Amino acid sequence: MGEKSYDIAARSSASPAVVFAVLVDGPGWIRWTSLGHATYEVEGTPAPHGVGAIRLFGAGFGPKSREQVVEYEPDHHFAYISVSGPLPMKDYRADVRLSVDVNGGTVISWKGSFQSAMPGMGWFITRMVNGFAKGLVAESERVAESDGSADSA
Repeated sequence: MGEKSYDIAARSSASPAVVFAVLVDGPGWIRWTSLGHATYEVEGTPAPHGVGAIRLFGAGFGPKSREQVVEYEPDHHFAYISVSGPLPMKDYRADVRLSVDVNGGTVISWKGSFQSAMPGMGWFITRMVNGFAKGLVAESERVAESDGSADSA
Protein backbone atom coordinates (compact mmCIF):
# COMPACT_ATOMS: atom_id res chain seq x y z
CA MET A 1 0.00 0.00 0.00
CA GLY A 2 1.20 3.47 -0.81
CA GLU A 3 0.85 6.48 1.45
CA LYS A 4 -1.26 9.30 0.03
CA SER A 5 -1.83 12.76 1.43
CA TYR A 6 -3.47 16.08 0.71
CA ASP A 7 -2.94 19.61 1.98
CA ILE A 8 -5.77 22.02 1.23
CA ALA A 9 -5.77 25.70 2.15
CA ALA A 10 -8.85 27.90 2.11
CA ARG A 11 -9.98 31.22 3.52
CA SER A 12 -13.35 32.32 4.87
CA SER A 13 -14.51 35.80 5.79
CA ALA A 14 -16.32 34.17 8.75
CA SER A 15 -14.71 34.04 12.18
CA PRO A 16 -12.95 30.86 13.39
CA ALA A 17 -15.85 30.32 15.83
CA VAL A 18 -18.38 30.23 12.99
CA VAL A 19 -16.19 28.05 10.74
CA PHE A 20 -15.58 25.62 13.60
CA ALA A 21 -19.28 25.39 14.44
CA VAL A 22 -20.13 24.56 10.82
CA LEU A 23 -17.24 22.08 10.49
CA VAL A 24 -17.96 20.02 13.60
CA ASP A 25 -21.73 19.71 13.04
CA GLY A 26 -21.68 16.22 11.48
CA PRO A 27 -25.36 16.09 10.45
CA GLY A 28 -25.03 19.64 9.10
CA TRP A 29 -22.59 18.45 6.42
CA ILE A 30 -25.65 17.51 4.39
CA ARG A 31 -26.27 21.25 3.78
CA TRP A 32 -22.85 22.05 2.33
CA THR A 33 -21.45 18.85 0.79
CA SER A 34 -22.63 16.40 -1.83
CA LEU A 35 -23.32 13.83 0.89
CA GLY A 36 -26.81 12.40 0.97
CA HIS A 37 -26.46 10.96 4.48
CA ALA A 38 -24.78 12.50 7.55
CA THR A 39 -25.66 11.43 11.11
CA TYR A 40 -24.09 10.33 14.39
CA GLU A 41 -23.81 6.72 15.42
CA VAL A 42 -22.33 7.82 18.77
CA GLU A 43 -22.11 11.29 20.28
CA GLY A 44 -18.80 12.58 21.59
CA THR A 45 -17.57 14.74 24.44
CA PRO A 46 -18.62 17.49 24.52
CA ALA A 47 -21.90 16.22 23.08
CA PRO A 48 -22.67 15.78 20.34
CA HIS A 49 -19.67 16.76 18.16
CA GLY A 50 -16.63 16.15 20.41
CA VAL A 51 -13.99 13.49 20.91
CA GLY A 52 -15.32 9.98 20.49
CA ALA A 53 -18.21 10.93 18.23
CA ILE A 54 -18.69 8.49 15.38
CA ARG A 55 -20.13 10.10 12.28
CA LEU A 56 -21.81 8.17 9.47
CA PHE A 57 -21.37 9.75 6.04
CA GLY A 58 -22.28 8.59 2.58
CA ALA A 59 -24.67 8.68 -0.32
CA GLY A 60 -28.38 8.61 0.38
CA PHE A 61 -28.25 4.82 -0.04
CA GLY A 62 -25.60 2.10 0.21
CA PRO A 63 -22.63 1.68 2.53
CA LYS A 64 -21.53 4.50 4.82
CA SER A 65 -18.16 5.71 6.01
CA ARG A 66 -17.69 5.73 9.78
CA GLU A 67 -15.40 8.46 11.10
CA GLN A 68 -14.39 9.04 14.70
CA VAL A 69 -13.54 12.45 16.11
CA VAL A 70 -10.11 12.32 17.79
CA GLU A 71 -9.31 16.02 18.37
CA TYR A 72 -11.75 18.78 19.31
CA GLU A 73 -10.28 22.17 20.22
CA PRO A 74 -13.01 24.78 19.71
CA ASP A 75 -12.22 27.40 17.09
CA HIS A 76 -8.74 25.91 16.40
CA HIS A 77 -8.42 22.20 15.61
CA PHE A 78 -10.69 19.33 14.61
CA ALA A 79 -9.39 15.88 13.62
CA TYR A 80 -11.01 12.61 12.68
CA ILE A 81 -10.01 9.12 11.58
CA SER A 82 -11.75 6.57 9.41
CA VAL A 83 -13.08 3.63 11.39
CA SER A 84 -14.60 1.81 8.41
CA GLY A 85 -16.08 2.48 5.02
CA PRO A 86 -16.49 1.41 1.42
CA LEU A 87 -13.40 3.18 0.01
CA PRO A 88 -10.25 1.08 -0.54
CA MET A 89 -8.03 2.81 2.01
CA LYS A 90 -6.83 2.43 5.60
CA ASP A 91 -5.17 4.53 8.30
CA TYR A 92 -7.04 7.66 7.21
CA ARG A 93 -6.64 10.74 9.39
CA ALA A 94 -7.63 14.33 8.68
CA ASP A 95 -6.69 17.43 10.66
CA VAL A 96 -8.47 20.72 10.12
CA ARG A 97 -6.75 23.72 11.71
CA LEU A 98 -8.26 27.18 11.87
CA SER A 99 -6.40 30.42 12.50
CA VAL A 100 -7.33 34.07 12.45
CA ASP A 101 -6.47 35.69 9.12
CA VAL A 102 -4.50 38.93 9.66
CA ASN A 103 -6.95 40.58 7.23
CA GLY A 104 -9.99 39.27 9.13
CA GLY A 105 -11.79 35.98 8.82
CA THR A 106 -10.27 32.51 9.02
CA VAL A 107 -7.44 30.61 7.37
CA ILE A 108 -8.37 26.93 6.99
CA SER A 109 -5.74 24.20 6.71
CA TRP A 110 -7.22 20.76 5.93
CA LYS A 111 -4.58 18.03 5.80
CA GLY A 112 -5.02 14.31 5.57
CA SER A 113 -3.17 11.09 4.94
CA PHE A 114 -4.05 7.46 4.30
CA GLN A 115 -2.82 4.21 2.79
CA SER A 116 -4.19 2.87 -0.49
CA ALA A 117 -2.95 0.63 -3.26
CA MET A 118 -5.67 1.77 -5.66
CA PRO A 119 -4.38 4.01 -8.46
CA GLY A 120 -6.07 7.42 -8.47
CA MET A 121 -7.28 7.22 -4.87
CA GLY A 122 -5.06 10.13 -3.80
CA TRP A 123 -6.48 12.30 -6.58
CA PHE A 124 -10.05 11.24 -5.75
CA ILE A 125 -9.82 11.98 -2.02
CA THR A 126 -8.02 15.28 -2.63
CA ARG A 127 -10.72 16.38 -5.04
CA MET A 128 -13.49 15.31 -2.65
CA VAL A 129 -11.98 17.12 0.36
CA ASN A 130 -11.26 20.20 -1.77
CA GLY A 131 -14.99 20.27 -2.49
CA PHE A 132 -15.69 19.92 1.23
CA ALA A 133 -13.38 22.89 1.96
CA LYS A 134 -15.16 25.04 -0.62
CA GLY A 135 -18.51 24.04 0.86
CA LEU A 136 -17.25 24.82 4.38
CA VAL A 137 -16.23 28.31 3.27
CA ALA A 138 -19.55 29.00 1.54
CA GLU A 139 -21.67 27.66 4.42
CA SER A 140 -19.61 29.49 7.08
CA GLU A 141 -20.00 32.77 5.21
CA ARG A 142 -23.73 32.16 4.76
CA VAL A 143 -24.12 31.47 8.49
CA ALA A 144 -22.00 34.47 9.47
CA GLU A 145 -23.97 36.76 7.15
CA SER A 146 -27.31 35.49 8.44
CA ASP A 147 -26.36 36.05 12.10
CA GLY A 148 -24.20 39.14 11.55
CA SER A 149 -20.97 37.56 12.85
CA ALA A 150 -18.82 37.86 9.70
CA ASP A 151 -15.47 39.58 10.11
CA SER A 152 -14.50 42.27 7.63
CA ALA A 153 -12.11 41.01 5.00
